[in-house]
Parts: sequence; structure tokens; C-alpha cells
Amino acid sequence: MVNKPIFNTTSNGSAAGWTIKRGESPVIGTAIHSGCDVGSVCQSLLSISNADRLREEDPFTEQFITDFPTQVIVHRSRFQVDLNRAREAAIYLSPDQSWGLNVWQEPPAEEIMNESLAFHDAFYAALKRVLVDVEKRYGRFVLVDVHSYNHRREGPQGVPASQDGAPDINIGTFSMDRERWAPVVDAFIEALRGQRFNGEPIDVRENVSFQGKGEQTRFVHANFPQTGCAIAVEFKKIFMDEWSGEPDWSAIERLRAMLASTVPVLESVLRAAR
Repeated sequence: MVNKPIFNTTSNGSAAGWTIKRGESPVIGTAIHSGCDVGSVCQSLLSISNADRLREEDPFTEQFITDFPTQVIVHRSRFQVDLNRAREAAIYLSPDQSWGLNVWQEPPAEEIMNESLAFHDAFYAALKRVLVDVEKRYGRFVLVDVHSYNHRREGPQGVPASQDGAPDINIGTFSMDRERWAPVVDAFIEALRGQRFNGEPIDVRENVSFQGKGEQTRFVHANFPQTGCAIAVEFKKIFMDEWSGEPDWSAIERLRAMLASTVPVLESVLRAAR
């Protein structure tokens, strides 16, 4: 199958919250925090504003994986259930789980929580099916786990985070066998470092502002320890105004092209390692 959308559906036929497009390649791109959809029942229980939600979501990250042969895009907001956290921590029940933000007017009822946790379970079951299929066809695979992060937390007029601790692209490798996957990760990083953004070399560093401790990369390395390499990629929000939510489409296109350029590099390294 090449670029054929696969929609997971609920029993009533409505879209369940993610889209999977499969292509002929061992390279997979995911954007599991790009969505902002919240179920109507949950929406009525939220105390957090839509603007505050958007600020902590990863809007437009699905654009960065547009050129990836296989894509996994989640439409459900992380504020209903966070797929990049372990199941027991996937629902933000206290402000210390959600950047100091008070998410709920009152704790969600058990049936609401169960539905969200069922979504978490179903997503990882679907992801595993995709990865098992890719593993069977290619032997090894690379999953590029795309996210974004804020760097102007002092407010729209505040001083942005220092570049020293906030690279343009942060590569997280915490849960992988770094020595085993060094040829893949090093080639990926070098391919990105060879790019320019606004006339300057793009700042790409490993394990600086984030270390790649999310659930999706952990899941890949736990279930495919010999065959699956999951690289967490955090784009600093240099492609949008993180306070207004307005995108810079020119910047998004440049960053999309940068990430697209890594696909043939990753495919080549995987072929060489067979």
C-alpha cells in the first residue's frame, strides 16, 4: 500500500482520532501532539481556555512529516489524553502535570477517563500493528517522533529562552541503545545540521532542552529493541507565534523540506546496515 489513508473508527463510524498513511519505506514520521480535537463532553468540563491549550499543543507539526512515506497523525488533543505519556499519567489531573495549568473544572468522571485510556490503548495497538508490518518487510525501521516546544514563556513581549539551552531542533535519544543506533542517529543529525534557516546554519543539538523520554519512543524501543529506532525531534516554535497561534507558513515549509531531506539519508543508512 502506498500513501493510503487508514482511519481508525469507533463503533458508530466516526473518526476515532488519528490517521495513518502507509508507504513503501522503513522510515515513519509521527505527529502525535498536532491535534486539538476534544470530545464534546470533555470540552464542557475543561477550565483551560482554547488559547492556553493551543500554546501547549504542537500545532502544524503534521506539516513537517508531509513527505514521509508512512505518517501517523493524531487529531485528539493531548489535554484529553496525552499519548506521549505512560497510560497512568496520560490524563492531566493536577497542574504539576500540565505546566501549572488547571485543566478541569472538576476531576473527570470515571467513564470519561476510561474512554480516554481506551483511546491510549487503541492507539498503541494500532501503532504496533504498523511497526510489525514494517519490520516484516524491511527488517529494521526508523520512527521520527516530531514535536514542538515553547521558548517565549515570559509572555509575547518577554525575553525568549537563551539559545544556549533552546536549540532550534532538539534531538532526544534517552530511551534508545545509542551505541547500537549511532550510524542512524548521527547521519540524521548531520543531515539536518547541513541546512540553513534564515540565512544561518540551523542549530541542531542532542538532549539539551529535552531528552526524548516520551512514551512513544519508549514503546518502540521496548517492543522492537533490535529492529526499531525512534528519534524524538523537538522543533522550537520558530515557525509560529506561540502566543497568538499564528503560523509562519514560509518557515514551516523550510523546516518541512529540511526534515524531508533526512528520509533518503535514513533509508540509505538502514540499507547499508543489513
